[in-house]
Formats: sequence, structure tokens, C-alpha cells
Amino acid sequence: MPVYHSTFPYNAANDRLVGNFVIMPMNTQFRGPAYPANSDYDIIDECLDLFRANSFFKNFEIKTPSDRVLIYGILFINDCLSHLRSNTSYNDAIKSLTNLSLDDFTLPGTPGFPLNNVYQVPIGDHQQLELLKSYLTQFRQELSMRLIERIYSDPKLGVDQPQDKKANLPSKFWLAFTKRKFMNKSL
Repeated sequence: MPVYHSTFPYNAANDRLVGNFVIMPMNTQFRGPAYPANSDYDIIDECLDLFRANSFFKNFEIKTPSDRVLIYGILFINDCLSHLRSNTSYNDAIKSLTNLSLDDFTLPGTPGFPLNNVYQVPIGDHQQLELLKSYLTQFRQELSMRLIERIYSDPKLGVDQPQDKKANLPSKFWLAFTKRKFMNKSL
């Protein structure tokens, strides 16, 4: 069974590269350098959709620069799930994952990052490093909030029916993936 790659094409004219990490468009409520996506489906949705399927793979061949964003997103989702417990309430999950997304983190390509052989960051260009850091902060915030919405949604109620998320517990079908390590790595 093949691994699932990103479906977003890399457009050299429109997409910005920092090293070999592409700044992808996304629909977000957080401030940052990402510009809005042209459709409702963006890289965050793709990371969430492909997380469970790709979690089973130990090897991943990078075909486009957007695959590097997908890898980072999957590793961050795994990190988010490891901070949640089966009895974590909705409000506690928001606090925990907001703190996790805003915590100090290592940038791809810098010492201490687990997949430095995959990422390159321009050395000596402070503006490019700040752009990457602010983009990844925005990416992590949006990804953690959308992950919470998926984990705490109740499939029995349907998509458009209101629900009391404060009383919900996280989905065991998502938390079961805390034991899996994508590419045997974690952030």
C-alpha cells in the first residue's frame, strides 16, 4: 500500500520557499504570514485527513515541497495527541494544545529537530528564519484548533446539529494513534 502524498502542487511563481520548506496558503483565524487559500480545503485539512493513514508508514519519499509541510503537520498532530488523555475535557484540551502550539520549538533544519536530513533552512538570513518561525506558529495554532474540533465532535449528532462540547470526551479512535510514530519520529 503506498503512502499518501500532498495533493497541493508547488507553484514557484506564487509559493514562497524558506530553505526547502514552502509557505502554503491556509484558511486561518490566527495572524501570520500565510495568505488565504483559494478553496475551503487547505493544507491543514489535508494533514488531518491523511494523519491516520500515514501514521502506519515508517518511510516517506518526498515528491514536492508541500510534502515537507505535510510531514511537519503529521508530526505535530502526533505531539498534540500525546498531550491529551481519554478523560481530558474540551476546555482543558484547548488550554493544553494552545500552550503546546505557542511553546518554544525547534525549527526544521536547526539543531535538535528530528528530521534535519529532510529540511534545509537558509543559514545567516535572520528574516527568513523569522518568517519560518511565524508561519509555523500560525500553522501549529490553526492545526491544534481544527484537531480539537475533530476529536471532540460527536458523529452521532451529525455535522450541523449543535452539541455541548464541554461535556464530550475525546474520540478514542483518534487517541489510539498516540502509540504510532510516523517515520519513527516525534517533535
